[in-house]
Order: sequence, then structure tokens, then C-alpha cells
Amino acid sequence: MAIEKQYQSDIEAILAKRYDNGWDFWTTPDKRLSKGGPFSTLESALLLLELGMEPSDPLLNDVADLIFSIWREDGRFKLYPKGSIYPCQTIHAANVLCHLGYATDSRLQKTFRHLFDIQYSDGGWRCNKFSFGRGPETEFSNPFPTLTALNAFRFTSFLNKERLLDKAVEFLLEHWTIRQPLGPCHYGIGTLFMQTEYPFGNYNLFIYVYVLSFYNRAKEDRRFREALSTLQSKLVDGRIIVERVNRKLSKFAFCKKGEPSELGTKRYNEILKNLR
Repeated sequence: MAIEKQYQSDIEAILAKRYDNGWDFWTTPDKRLSKGGPFSTLESALLLLELGMEPSDPLLNDVADLIFSIWREDGRFKLYPKGSIYPCQTIHAANVLCHLGYATDSRLQKTFRHLFDIQYSDGGWRCNKFSFGRGPETEFSNPFPTLTALNAFRFTSFLNKERLLDKAVEFLLEHWTIRQPLGPCHYGIGTLFMQTEYPFGNYNLFIYVYVLSFYNRAKEDRRFREALSTLQSKLVDGRIIVERVNRKLSKFAFCKKGEPSELGTKRYNEILKNLR
């Protein structure tokens, strides 16, 4: 997808921030690749792709090399130089690399095997970090990292062939029924979730429907269809209206709050294509 002229200023605004964290490619000298959202290394790469930059662009090739530089032989990615490596960190790094075209890379193949090895009993992925304390809800997986893992796996040969991914899909479909905050990080389905957020950034109705639309296990499920219907009820003339956007992106042309988004609508049309 080529960069359209009306979004060139958005591209330039993102590129202008590439040194803001103290080093190149939106990161810090010690490679904190998720610091500085929505202009972290990982998020900036996804924004540039969303705006039409080709994965083969030399800049994004360099970003991919940077992400792989924090890959471990056991398949994990260490996004911060100190502290534990949590599954969500590995998932988010793998997701960006898959979007950049590296799903068949041998290193990511190790990462996928690692993720299957640590998949939680309810089908999702879960970090043993209890920022909100412990309670019955923290015994579940974290919905958003699970959704992000499925976002990565849709680029692989495991898509619609691996029963373990069906378990992850079922976990997320069940969350549509439960609605309550789940997992150690308390991801719920409430007012904020129901606001159409674009570009994709948080656990939200739009990305929930978008990712699940790639999975056969979800497509004909009543819960998925309810979520899709809810998203469709918010369309205006078949177009996505941005209800929620990161405040740091509020001046960007492609995602103005309260206005239709051409690029967001393209993502919605992908959902329809997946369901045909």
C-alpha cells in the first residue's frame, strides 16, 4: 500500500520523533523498545505500516534488525534491559515483526513454539505480574496480549489449522459474555472498550472484531456476530468513525476523533472480506 499524499504530513511527524527517546528508531540507548507510546519503536513501526510505508522500506528493515537484536535463543524478546521478561513483551515484539513480513523467519518459529509452550490452561496468555493485587479474576489469561498473539499468528501457517489457537479464540469469545475485567492486568469489556478506537492501540471493539475475523473458529459464533453487529451499528454511511484516539495522535489527519477514517474503513472492509 503506497503512502497517500494526504498522509505524508503524518509520516513526517512520526519520523520527526525517531530520536526523541535519546537514540535512533524511537528507542533509548539501552533499547527500551516499548517506551514512549504511541511513538515507541514497536508502535511507530505499526503506525508507519498503517499509513502505507512498505515493510521492505530500508527504515523498517533497520527497525526489524533492532527488534531482532533483543531476541533470545529461547524465543523470547527482552524489551527492557532489566527485570523479568513477560509473555506480553514477547507477544508484542513478535506481532510487529509479523506485520513487517518476518513470520517465516527461523527465530520467530522458535518464538511461536515458545508461546505454545507457555499457553495458559484457559487458552490465552498470562503474565505473572499482579499490579492490581490478586483475586479470582487474576486466575484468567490477559485478553489483550492474547488478542495480540492471535494478531501475530494470523500471518503464520498455524492460522485455522492449530487447535491451540482455537482455544485462544474461544477464551476471547467467552470474554464477550463475561465482560468483567480478567487477568492480572484487568482487561474488561466496558464503556471504553465499546468506543471505536483507531489506530489500533488498546483492547477495543474494533481490533477485537478485526483480529477474530481471520479465525474460522470465530466467524460463525454468536458472540463474534454480536460484537460485529455492535461495531456496524457505529458506522456512518459504511465508514468507520473514530470515537477514541490516543491524544498524542489527535492532530493526525488519518485518525481525527469524531470524523470518518479512510484507513480505518479499509480495516473494516478487511473484516467483511474475511467473512465472505
